Amino acid sequence: MARRNSNGEGTIYRRKDGRYEGAVYVLTTSGTRKRVRLYGATRAEVHVKLTEAKAKNDQGIPATDKSWLVGDYLDYWLESVIKPNRRPTTYEAYEGNIRLYLKPGLGTLKLTQVTVPVLQRFLNQQLSNGRSVRKVEMLKETLSPALGQAMYEELLTRNVARLVKLPSYESDDVEPWTPAEVTRFFDAAKDHRWYPAFLLVALYGLRRGEVLGLRWSDIDVKAAVIRVRQQVVRANGTIHIGPLKTRAGRRDLPLLSAVADELVEHRVRQVSTSDADLVFTTSTGHSIEPNKLTQTFYAICAQYSLRRIKLHHLRHTAATILKDLGVPARDAQLILGHSNIAITQQIYQHDTMDSRRSAMERMETAVLPSTTMLRASKAGLDGNGSRQNSRQTRKNPVSLLGSFDGAGTGTLSRNRPTLGGALERVTEVNAILRESRRQWMLGVVAVNLAVRNQELVAPNLHRLAA
Repeated sequence: MARRNSNGEGTIYRRKDGRYEGAVYVLTTSGTRKRVRLYGATRAEVHVKLTEAKAKNDQGIPATDKSWLVGDYLDYWLESVIKPNRRPTTYEAYEGNIRLYLKPGLGTLKLTQVTVPVLQRFLNQQLSNGRSVRKVEMLKETLSPALGQAMYEELLTRNVARLVKLPSYESDDVEPWTPAEVTRFFDAAKDHRWYPAFLLVALYGLRRGEVLGLRWSDIDVKAAVIRVRQQVVRANGTIHIGPLKTRAGRRDLPLLSAVADELVEHRVRQVSTSDADLVFTTSTGHSIEPNKLTQTFYAICAQYSLRRIKLHHLRHTAATILKDLGVPARDAQLILGHSNIAITQQIYQHDTMDSRRSAMERMETAVLPSTTMLRASKAGLDGNGSRQNSRQTRKNPVSLLGSFDGAGTGTLSRNRPTLGGALERVTEVNAILRESRRQWMLGVVAVNLAVRNQELVAPNLHRLAA
């Protein structure tokens, strides 16, 4: 008589279609018990699947009580997890990536069917379709937290989005404005009603949303302080006034006197004050559309033939000028409101040819002091304004050290300038080298004479011995 399986052991039987089916009761994520059915072409295959399901249940890993499709789960994740907890702009970005790319490509698959090969093929296809590496990275960055939430809810055992590979992404080089270009822009924009806003962007490196979110109550003229506390952004077709992106963005900055004067004049000219107490508003007192500020910036650049950069790159410009002025990186980080000093140094602060040249000249001064003295002496000799002598000296700097005379004594020509201690030291070194060469040559001659005398004396000695 066949043994009856105990509760929890599961059963395996053959179906009418010839396939095998196994069933076992397991605990689900909702806390209830559910009978899970597993299928295979052979009894051994179903037995393996049944053993794995029982092992997970024994370890306390619950089974899903619902078979999620990728598209359905992404919709749930957006509405239940992202919308209540993240900024509107984040929700908007995720929603667009899911609606336009992830759901059409992966939405009909079961959540457990999204394996590393499946996701890798999907992302590779997106690259083949002409999507940029950065865009495909954004798709991966959207799917990864969604799958991470599925792991948290014990619907998946791993996040396959973390295991796929993409080509390296290299961002475009940013060439910030020089201080002279910033000055030209200020001259061009000084008559515009948003000139104080551009001052705050270029001098303080404030973000566009931070400038537009600035309130009059955030400006303390007596204490000379600007308090950055909120921002204005557009998301899902509407303008939102909300908190800053990070805690580091909440910062107090010194109010420069020139900026204070401009803000006072701006308040006098302001037609109407918004209910939100905003510093910068439209003529009707409403929040300024963020893209409008950007378009105005581009229009000023075009009108006055200024080199066009992105408005956000004024933030890079401020960071780079602070670096060139010798401001410590920590202070620059606090001014810009970065949560990590590496962001300030590696992304926003850029080197320029002038800064590189200055650095290498300081290196030259540190390790080649004699060269620096030569340059200083040359500059003094050419003080009469003769540029030709300067060019000749640069072409042949060794000429300052004089030339060896015909006898090879290496003395400095009398018509050459002396350079104090540095050249005296060079002369001493040359004298020592000459004496060493003279002694070496005398030694060589003495050895040669000794060998020759030995060759002449040896035959005579043999005769005497005979």
